[in-house]
Amino acid sequence: MAFVQSVNIGLRFLLELAALTALGFWGFQTGNDLSLKWLLAIGTPLAAAVIWGVFGSPGAPYPVQGFYRTLLELFIIATAASAIFFTKHYGLAGIYTSVALANLVLLHVWKQ
Repeated sequence: MAFVQSVNIGLRFLLELAALTALGFWGFQTGNDLSLKWLLAIGTPLAAAVIWGVFGSPGAPYPVQGFYRTLLELFIIATAASAIFFTKHYGLAGIYTSVALANLVLLHVWKQ
């Protein structure tokens, strides 16, 4: 069981990286000119990483717990899924949402 739990934590890290990638891709696809594309491609995942780093990461200076942590996690998942969806990768958005929600449930069930 410990191996499966470790895999789940590893999957969580990969989902976080996928979320940042999705936000960057959305930003690059959304901008009208090249400078705005790069600004959104870098700024959007950077903003998400700062929010996660300040409130949600294991070493966060202002960690949120309980309901608010779950709300933050759902916000990150929903934002990444929306970014994937709005770049017209509908199937990938569904897969990401399903895997991320299953991972979140297992993290809470196993108290990871």
